[in-house]
Amino acid sequence: MTPRFVRPALPTQVFRDADGAPILYGERWGTDGPSADAYSTVTHPERFAPLHAVADALIDYLTRTFDADVDSAPEHAGDLVRQGITVVRAVRVTPRERDAAPLTFVFTDFPGLAVHAGALHDFIYPDCGCDACDETAEGEAEELEHLIQGVTSGSYSEWVGRHATAGMRLEFDGGYTGGGGNVSAIPKERLENARARLAALPNGWAPWPLRAE
Repeated sequence: MTPRFVRPALPTQVFRDADGAPILYGERWGTDGPSADAYSTVTHPERFAPLHAVADALIDYLTRTFDADVDSAPEHAGDLVRQGITVVRAVRVTPRERDAAPLTFVFTDFPGLAVHAGALHDFIYPDCGCDACDETAEGEAEELEHLIQGVTSGSYSEWVGRHATAGMRLEFDGGYTGGGGNVSAIPKERLENARARLAALPNGWAPWPLRAE
């Protein structure tokens, strides 16, 4: 049985608004929803800093649990499809099973995290970070753990369609996520390389192999 990841304890953080009142991130808005200006406002982005510690713990978990190689180098941030991210550092973890999806962790200065999984898809934590979206470090850590669990279990698949479209499906304990869309911004050569790679994986990416005892 694959050992489960145990998230490190996140620090208790109290953030306050301009009047000094505590901000209850994750439950700020009632039935009326956020105000219009909340969509263009980001207060206390430092609340996401614990995601860096969670990512480090996940990298350690992956290399202890699975037969995989880890390499830290700034150029690995080039694995990302999304551009315009200010990179603090990047770590690529590659399973020693050719048909299993590699993972690249890119630590950002937001502070946040971008993870590239497989051939074409980036997963961003937090995806937005604005006050209206009201994300929390705990909620983003859970989404990140879903990604890692789905990829390592072999429950992740990607596809490239016609007319510069692509998509993915990720299954994890208790749920799934997926979707597709236009990827015309991706360089044509990269898209065609991904198409060829994914054509050899009709059942999706393979599970990561466990490290021998």
